[in-house]
Amino acid sequence: MNIKMICFSAMALSIAAGSALAAGDAGTSALDDPAKMQPFYTDSSMKTMVGNDDFVKAWKALSPDDQAAMMTACEDEAKDANAANAHPEFCSSVKQNGGSK
Repeated sequence: MNIKMICFSAMALSIAAGSALAAGDAGTSALDDPAKMQPFYTDSSMKTMVGNDDFVKAWKALSPDDQAAMMTACEDEAKDANAANAHPEFCSSVKQNGGSK
């Protein structure tokens, strides 16, 4: 009976941990928040970036926490460079213009 209970508990724990890990890796980042990203684009489809001056203004309007989160997300994208990275132009501008406060 004890072995059965231990095995059942271990299985329940592994299922719960697996669910938590899967939910935590949903692929969302600071770069996926349209409200924060919209000021950096000229169109609602967020395909055309604003100019350097407007980019710097929008960057400075962000809170320091949001700036740090975006910089971290861009660094993560650079580390894991693949076709799924959807923000190469934005991250390049962050490095060029936004990195300096």
